[in-house]
Amino acid sequence: MIKVFIGYDSRESVAFHVLSHSIHKRASEPVSIIPIMLSQLEGLFLRDRHALQSTEFSFSRFLTPYLSDFQGWSLFMDCDMLVLDDIAKLWAMRDDRYAVQVVKHDHVPEEDHKFLGQPQTKYQKKNWSSVILFNNVKCQSLTPDLVNTATGLELHQFKWLGDDQLIGDIPERWNHLVDYNPKINNPANVHYTTGGPYFDAYKDCSYADEWRQEFEDMSSAS
Repeated sequence: MIKVFIGYDSRESVAFHVLSHSIHKRASEPVSIIPIMLSQLEGLFLRDRHALQSTEFSFSRFLTPYLSDFQGWSLFMDCDMLVLDDIAKLWAMRDDRYAVQVVKHDHVPEEDHKFLGQPQTKYQKKNWSSVILFNNVKCQSLTPDLVNTATGLELHQFKWLGDDQLIGDIPERWNHLVDYNPKINNPANVHYTTGGPYFDAYKDCSYADEWRQEFEDMSSAS
């Protein structure tokens, strides 16, 4: 079973559902999708919302290994994505040498704000945490206490990993930053990191037609 946790933001509910549909439609193996939803984490996730926090799951994503009982592997994904290939191909890249595996972006955004006027923060390893393969047994430092108290940079820059815990690579096509990364012929997962086509301000972004087609496919009852 491929276990996928997707960050859920109440302002982007449609994005969560379209992403989920895109995963299931192309998957060649059974997939379990679990939303990381604040309304389901009462008593567990206790942080107040930070002024620089652009989504409801900015920090709660790091509860993924805990919610997996620190067993096996789990995949975390932001909701503002669209999967265009078989997720089993990404799942097959799991490598027990690593605690986590990510696309190691060198992402320095030029704008100061993104969707809904949210601040666009700039920091080392930005967007590394938007797709994470977690080797859960090697991520036992991510307790609820740590996730509730660590700084944003400590979490997103993987400073919770021990010196002997390595970060492995995932090919860039599995976290292609829309309108940042140079276009490629076969993106496996496109990431509308500034804002998805479900927002009027970004309705003409790259891969907007693909997202709208996926939405239509999901909504069809014929």
